[in-house]
Amino acid sequence: MPRFEGLTGVERVRADAAERGLEIDVIERPAARSLEEAAELLGITPGDIVKSLVVKRSDGTYVFALVPGGRKISWPKLRALLGVNKLRLPEASLALEATGYERGTITPLGSHTEWPVVVDEAVVGRRVSMGAGEHGRSLFVDADGLIAALDATVADISEPE
Repeated sequence: MPRFEGLTGVERVRADAAERGLEIDVIERPAARSLEEAAELLGITPGDIVKSLVVKRSDGTYVFALVPGGRKISWPKLRALLGVNKLRLPEASLALEATGYERGTITPLGSHTEWPVVVDEAVVGRRVSMGAGEHGRSLFVDADGLIAALDATVADISEPE
Protein backbone atom coordinates (compact mmCIF):
# COMPACT_ATOMS: atom_id res chain seq x y z
CA MET A 1 0.00 0.00 0.00
CA PRO A 2 1.45 3.41 -0.94
CA ARG A 3 2.41 5.81 1.82
CA PHE A 4 -0.08 8.62 2.47
CA GLU A 5 -2.84 6.82 0.55
CA GLY A 6 -5.84 8.98 -0.28
CA LEU A 7 -4.05 12.33 0.03
CA THR A 8 -3.48 14.77 -2.83
CA GLY A 9 0.08 15.41 -3.97
CA VAL A 10 0.49 18.58 -1.91
CA GLU A 11 -1.11 16.93 1.11
CA ARG A 12 1.38 14.06 0.83
CA VAL A 13 4.28 16.52 0.62
CA ARG A 14 3.07 18.46 3.66
CA ALA A 15 2.36 15.29 5.70
CA ASP A 16 5.80 13.82 4.96
CA ALA A 17 7.58 17.10 5.74
CA ALA A 18 5.67 17.37 9.03
CA GLU A 19 6.58 13.77 9.98
CA ARG A 20 10.23 14.61 9.36
CA GLY A 21 10.08 17.91 11.27
CA LEU A 22 10.96 19.76 8.06
CA GLU A 23 9.64 23.28 7.51
CA ILE A 24 8.44 23.95 3.96
CA ASP A 25 6.49 26.71 2.26
CA VAL A 26 4.20 25.70 -0.61
CA ILE A 27 3.09 28.39 -3.04
CA GLU A 28 0.85 28.50 -6.09
CA ARG A 29 2.53 29.70 -9.25
CA PRO A 30 1.71 30.14 -12.92
CA ALA A 31 3.13 27.73 -15.47
CA ALA A 32 6.52 28.64 -16.92
CA ARG A 33 7.93 27.79 -20.32
CA SER A 34 11.58 27.75 -19.24
CA LEU A 35 13.84 27.49 -16.23
CA GLU A 36 14.64 31.20 -16.50
CA GLU A 37 10.95 32.13 -16.62
CA ALA A 38 10.21 29.91 -13.63
CA ALA A 39 13.03 31.53 -11.65
CA GLU A 40 11.78 35.00 -12.55
CA LEU A 41 8.22 34.10 -11.47
CA LEU A 42 9.54 32.79 -8.15
CA GLY A 43 11.95 35.69 -7.60
CA ILE A 44 15.02 33.45 -7.40
CA THR A 45 17.97 32.42 -9.58
CA PRO A 46 17.74 29.39 -11.90
CA GLY A 47 20.29 27.58 -9.71
CA ASP A 48 17.90 27.82 -6.75
CA ILE A 49 15.36 25.65 -8.55
CA VAL A 50 16.09 21.99 -7.86
CA LYS A 51 14.98 19.28 -10.28
CA SER A 52 13.95 16.01 -8.61
CA LEU A 53 14.87 13.34 -11.14
CA VAL A 54 13.81 9.73 -10.75
CA VAL A 55 16.58 7.41 -11.92
CA LYS A 56 16.00 3.71 -12.53
CA ARG A 57 18.64 1.12 -11.72
CA SER A 58 18.98 -2.11 -13.69
CA ASP A 59 17.55 -4.09 -10.73
CA GLY A 60 14.25 -2.20 -11.05
CA THR A 61 14.78 0.03 -8.01
CA TYR A 62 14.98 3.80 -8.14
CA VAL A 63 16.93 6.67 -6.67
CA PHE A 64 16.10 10.37 -6.56
CA ALA A 65 18.78 12.67 -7.97
CA LEU A 66 18.35 16.31 -6.95
CA VAL A 67 20.15 18.67 -9.32
CA PRO A 68 20.08 22.48 -9.44
CA GLY A 69 18.73 24.37 -12.44
CA GLY A 70 21.26 24.94 -15.21
CA ARG A 71 22.92 21.60 -14.49
CA LYS A 72 22.21 18.01 -15.53
CA ILE A 73 23.06 14.58 -14.19
CA SER A 74 26.60 13.47 -14.93
CA TRP A 75 25.89 9.81 -15.65
CA PRO A 76 29.50 8.64 -15.10
CA LYS A 77 29.64 10.40 -11.71
CA LEU A 78 26.26 9.03 -10.58
CA ARG A 79 27.05 5.48 -11.75
CA ALA A 80 30.39 5.58 -9.89
CA LEU A 81 28.75 6.90 -6.72
CA LEU A 82 26.05 4.20 -6.78
CA GLY A 83 28.47 1.46 -7.86
CA VAL A 84 26.41 0.43 -10.87
CA ASN A 85 27.07 0.10 -14.60
CA LYS A 86 23.63 1.09 -15.85
CA LEU A 87 21.16 3.84 -14.95
CA ARG A 88 18.41 5.54 -16.92
CA LEU A 89 15.57 8.03 -16.71
CA PRO A 90 12.39 5.95 -16.81
CA GLU A 91 9.35 6.64 -18.94
CA ALA A 92 6.86 9.07 -17.40
CA SER A 93 4.49 6.20 -16.53
CA LEU A 94 7.20 4.36 -14.56
CA ALA A 95 8.21 7.53 -12.71
CA LEU A 96 4.56 8.05 -11.76
CA GLU A 97 4.27 4.44 -10.60
CA ALA A 98 7.50 4.70 -8.57
CA THR A 99 6.65 7.99 -6.84
CA GLY A 100 2.95 8.74 -7.25
CA TYR A 101 3.88 12.03 -8.91
CA GLU A 102 3.69 13.18 -12.52
CA ARG A 103 6.78 14.62 -14.19
CA GLY A 104 7.15 18.28 -13.33
CA THR A 105 5.71 17.72 -9.84
CA ILE A 106 8.13 15.09 -8.50
CA THR A 107 9.71 15.45 -5.08
CA PRO A 108 11.10 12.86 -2.66
CA LEU A 109 8.71 14.21 -0.02
CA GLY A 110 5.55 12.10 0.06
CA SER A 111 6.73 9.66 -2.58
CA HIS A 112 4.76 6.39 -2.57
CA THR A 113 8.05 4.60 -1.88
CA GLU A 114 10.98 6.06 0.06
CA TRP A 115 13.78 5.75 -2.48
CA PRO A 116 17.36 6.78 -1.63
CA VAL A 117 18.14 10.43 -2.36
CA VAL A 118 21.36 11.84 -3.82
CA VAL A 119 21.74 15.62 -3.79
CA ASP A 120 24.24 17.47 -5.92
CA GLU A 121 26.76 19.30 -3.75
CA ALA A 122 25.93 22.63 -5.46
CA VAL A 123 22.58 22.63 -3.59
CA VAL A 124 24.18 22.69 -0.12
CA GLY A 125 23.69 25.87 1.90
CA ARG A 126 20.88 27.29 -0.23
CA ARG A 127 17.17 27.92 0.16
CA VAL A 128 15.71 26.15 -2.84
CA SER A 129 12.47 25.65 -4.71
CA MET A 130 11.31 22.31 -6.06
CA GLY A 131 8.26 20.35 -7.13
CA ALA A 132 5.44 20.16 -4.59
CA GLY A 133 3.48 17.15 -5.80
CA GLU A 134 1.03 19.01 -8.06
CA HIS A 135 1.24 21.16 -11.17
CA GLY A 136 1.09 24.90 -10.44
CA ARG A 137 2.76 24.57 -7.05
CA SER A 138 6.32 24.85 -5.81
CA LEU A 139 7.79 24.34 -2.39
CA PHE A 140 10.58 26.30 -0.77
CA VAL A 141 12.87 24.61 1.73
CA ASP A 142 16.26 25.01 3.35
CA ALA A 143 18.41 22.56 1.36
CA ASP A 144 20.51 21.53 4.36
CA GLY A 145 17.35 20.75 6.35
CA LEU A 146 15.99 18.75 3.41
CA ILE A 147 19.24 16.79 3.11
CA ALA A 148 19.18 15.95 6.82
CA ALA A 149 15.46 15.07 6.85
CA LEU A 150 15.84 12.71 3.88
CA ASP A 151 19.17 11.27 5.10
CA ALA A 152 20.38 12.13 1.60
CA THR A 153 23.84 11.52 0.19
CA VAL A 154 25.57 14.71 -0.97
CA ALA A 155 28.00 14.35 -3.86
CA ASP A 156 29.19 15.91 -7.09
CA ILE A 157 26.71 14.30 -9.52
CA SER A 158 26.13 17.05 -12.06
CA GLU A 159 27.65 19.01 -14.90
CA PRO A 160 26.60 22.21 -16.71
CA GLU A 161 23.71 21.84 -19.20
